[in-house]
Amino acid sequence: KAVVNSLSLKEGEETFRTHARLVRRYGAAVIVMAFDEDGQATTVERKLAIAQRAYRILTEEVGFPPEDVIFDPNVLTVATGIEEHDGYALAFFEAAHRIKEALPFAKVSGGISNVSFSFRGNNTVREAMHAAFLYHAIRAGLDMGIVNAGQLAVYEDVPKDLLARVEDVLLNRRPDATERLLAFADSVKKTGPAEAKTDAWRSGTVEQRLTHALVHGITDFVESDTEEARARLPRPLDVIEGPLMAGMNVVGDLFGAGKMFLPQVVKSARVMKRAVAYLEPYLQADKAAGASTSQGKVLLATVKGDVHDIGKNIVGVVLACNGYEVIDLGVMVSADRILKAAKEHAVDVVGLSGLITPSLEEMTHVARELERAGCAVPLLIGGATTSPVHTAVKIAPAYGRPVVHVHDASRAVGVASGLLGAEKAAFADANRKKQALLAGEYAQRAKKPLVPLAAARGRRPKIDWAAADLPTPSFTGVRVLADVPLDTLVPFIDWSPFFHAWELRGRYPRILEDPVLGDRAKELFADAQTLLARIVKDRLLSARGAYGFFPAASEGDDVVLFADEARTQQLATLHTLRQQMEKPEGQPLEALADYVAPLASRRRDHLGLFAVTTGIGADSLARSYEAAHDDYSAILVKALADRLAEAFAEMLHQRARADWGYGRHEALSHDELLREKYRGIRPAPGYPACPDHTEKGTLMTLLGGAEATGIALTESFAMSPAASVSGFYFAHPDAHYFAVGRLGLDQVEDYARRKGMSPEDAERWLAPNLGYEPARTAAPAAAVR
Repeated sequence: KAVVNSLSLKEGEETFRTHARLVRRYGAAVIVMAFDEDGQATTVERKLAIAQRAYRILTEEVGFPPEDVIFDPNVLTVATGIEEHDGYALAFFEAAHRIKEALPFAKVSGGISNVSFSFRGNNTVREAMHAAFLYHAIRAGLDMGIVNAGQLAVYEDVPKDLLARVEDVLLNRRPDATERLLAFADSVKKTGPAEAKTDAWRSGTVEQRLTHALVHGITDFVESDTEEARARLPRPLDVIEGPLMAGMNVVGDLFGAGKMFLPQVVKSARVMKRAVAYLEPYLQADKAAGASTSQGKVLLATVKGDVHDIGKNIVGVVLACNGYEVIDLGVMVSADRILKAAKEHAVDVVGLSGLITPSLEEMTHVARELERAGCAVPLLIGGATTSPVHTAVKIAPAYGRPVVHVHDASRAVGVASGLLGAEKAAFADANRKKQALLAGEYAQRAKKPLVPLAAARGRRPKIDWAAADLPTPSFTGVRVLADVPLDTLVPFIDWSPFFHAWELRGRYPRILEDPVLGDRAKELFADAQTLLARIVKDRLLSARGAYGFFPAASEGDDVVLFADEARTQQLATLHTLRQQMEKPEGQPLEALADYVAPLASRRRDHLGLFAVTTGIGADSLARSYEAAHDDYSAILVKALADRLAEAFAEMLHQRARADWGYGRHEALSHDELLREKYRGIRPAPGYPACPDHTEKGTLMTLLGGAEATGIALTESFAMSPAASVSGFYFAHPDAHYFAVGRLGLDQVEDYARRKGMSPEDAERWLAPNLGYEPARTAAPAAAVR
C-alpha cells in the first residue's frame, strides 16, 4: 500500500479534506502531522486534539479506514539548552499512548533523528539516543518510524553510564540532565566489538558451549558437548531441562527482542533436535522419556484439502524452540483427525493452517466441529489467505473458545503464552474486543452497495476488436514438458519471496546489504545456494508440466474454447467473474473474459493454459532431512521447490509469448521479467482476478491431467505437489491483473447457473468474495467434484 507523507491541518480543514479525498481516491494510507492553523503542536494536549480532529474528518467524512491513518505527533529536539524543550520526548511518548488509546486502529509514526539534533557530529550519543527513544516510544505505542537502521545501537548494548544520561534527558528526570550529557559526550568514543577467535567459545563451560551452539546454530560439537553434560548430571533428562532449555530460552529471548531472525532460530532448533536425539536412548533406559517441563502442548495441522505447510512448519519450530511440545499432523488433515488427536494428546492449543481460499471455509468447519464436540482449547489461525478480519467474522463466531489470528511465526510464541499464561483471561478478553471491532467495521463496509450485475456488464472495458492485434500461435493443442533440466530454471528465480518466506522482509539483492538483515540474509542465501546446487547436480527434484493454446471466444463473462480454428466444435467453457464494487467515474468494471475477442466480433482469438511443478521429490527429500533432525534443511528444500516452480512458470510464459508471436523479439532483463514488463498476463484460479479454484478442474483436464502435468488436485482443488503453478495466458495488450472483489447475490446465482452448480455450492467456493451474508447452508466442498 502506498503511504502519503504527509497531510496536516495547517492550511485549514477545507484544504485538508481536498487533499485527503485525493489520497483516498488512489487507495493510499496517510500520515498526518501534528500541525494546525496555529502551528506545530508541542504539548500532549495539542497533539491529541489535532489527531482527534483529523481522525474524525478522515474516518467520518472522507471514508478512510482507521487502520490507514497514521499520526506523527512530532519528534522534537531535546537537550537544546532551552528549558521548554526538556519535556519534548516525554510529550511524544504520552501523546503516542493517548492517541492509540483514544483513536482505535490508528497508527503512530515519527522521524526519530529529530530528537538528537543537538548532538550532530557525535554519532555515538545520537545512536544511543535513538535506541533509547525507540525503546520507550514503542512501549508507548509507536508503530513505525524513520530511522537510519545502519546507525542504530541495540538498547541493551548502550554503555550503562551513557544510557543513564541519555534517559535522564529523554525522560526529563533531572534539571541538569542536558549539561551532564553534554559533558559526558566529549569522552565517549565509539568502539566496535573486539574480534574474537572463532574457536574461543570452546574454552567455556559445557553450559556456555551448548548455549553458544544453540544461539549460533553450530552442530559440529553438539553430540560431544551433550555427552559431557550427560556424564556430569544425575539424569539425561536434566540435560534437556538444564543447559539445553537454558540455551533455548536465550534463543527465545533474542528472537522475541528482534535480535535473532527466523533462519537463525530454525538452525537453533536443528542443534536442539540433534542433542535430544543423542539423549533419546538414555532417556528410554532411564524411563524418563515421559517427563516434561513443556510450556504447553500445541497441535498443528494444515486443513483438509490443502497441501501447503512451510509456514506451519516454521511456526512449529519456533514454538518448539520456546519450550512448547508440538504435535504436527501434517497436511490434508480432516476435522475428525484434528479432534481425535487433540483429545488423545490432551493438547492446550490447536493451530490450523492453510494457503488456498477453500481452506478458509474448512477452518470454519473445523471450528464448528470442535465446538460440537465440546473441545475447550484455544484456536490459532494462520496461513497466506487468512486475516484478522476473516478470523473475526467467520471463524471466531463458530467456536466458543478464543480464536486468534497469528500473522507470522514471530507472533506465535507471544500468542501461545498469552493464551496459556497467568493473564490468559485478560488476553482472551482483549482478543474478543478487537474482533468485535473488526467485525463491526466489516459489517459497515459490507453495507456499501454493489453495482447490479446487468449494470456492471454495461461498464465492461471498451475495446475496438476490429483493430485489435490478435496474433495466431505457432501451434494449437497441448505440449508436454516431461523432464525440464533444473539448471534452465535457476536464471528465472525471483529470490525476494524466498527471503519473505523466512520473514526477512526486503528486495533481493538489496537485502544482502541491508544494515540490519544483511548478515543473516547472506548466510541464508549461501545455504540456499549450496543446497540448490546439490539439487540441480543430483537431480533431487523433477520439473514437469504442460502448456498449450486453444481457439477461443468470449460469450458474456465466459470464455469458450474450441477444438478447431473454425470454432465449430466446443471443447470447454471457462467462467470468469465481474467486478461489482463501485469505482470512480470512467473506470470500467472488469472480468477476464473482456480480454478475449467476443464470438460476435468474428475475430480469431486464442487462450493459453499451463500447469507446471518442480515439487516431484520434494516431500521425500524434506522427510530425509527431518529424519536427520534437520528442520532447517527440510524447510529450505520446500522453499527452493516453490521458487523453482515460480521460475518454471516465468520461463514457460516467456516461451509461450514467443510461440504466440508477439513475444518473439523480446529482449528483457531478469529484473524486467520479474517486474512483468511484457505484454500479457497469466492469472491463476484462486487468485484475485479469478477467485474460483474449481476452474482448475477444467484447466487440468484440457492439459491432460496428472499424467501429462505430474499434478493432482485435492478435493479443495489445491495442487499436489505443493510446489506447483497453473493458470491462463491472456495476450491482449490491455490485459492486466485486477481483483474481482465483493460479489452480489445476483452474480453468484448467475455464476452458479452458468457453471451448472447449486447456488449453495457457488457460495461455498466464492465465500471470501461474497458481498452479503448467505442464507443457505453450503454443501461440503468435496461434493462439488
